[in-house]
Amino acid sequence: MTDKTVASTNAPAQGEVALLPPVDVIEDASGITLYADLPGVAKDKLHLQVEADTLEISGEMSLEIRDGMESTHVEVGSPRFKRVFTLSKELDCEKVTAEFDQGVLKLRIPKAIHAQPRKVEIRVG
Repeated sequence: MTDKTVASTNAPAQGEVALLPPVDVIEDASGITLYADLPGVAKDKLHLQVEADTLEISGEMSLEIRDGMESTHVEVGSPRFKRVFTLSKELDCEKVTAEFDQGVLKLRIPKAIHAQPRKVEIRVG
């Protein structure tokens, strides 16, 4: 990953408390793949938005406590999470794909055609 391809800007808005889920970003010649660990998040509580050069991942996680049980220790005080990334102009934000499986979100963002490497044919004569 290069800093020019995707940069994380995680400062929550004033007064907003949100978790910052861990994210791995892997870059190859044709684009980037982003993996976000979101344990305890249901698909219907997960929100993705791409606008201009910004990618936002947000939502809520829930921990069900059965009747007759109560929490005695809580390390996750806010069930909301949010990550915001600034995407480079090299990426084609119109072709983002997303998969969500067993608490892991996988996003694939291809590079725009003009930013992908291409082979140049050499003519003789």
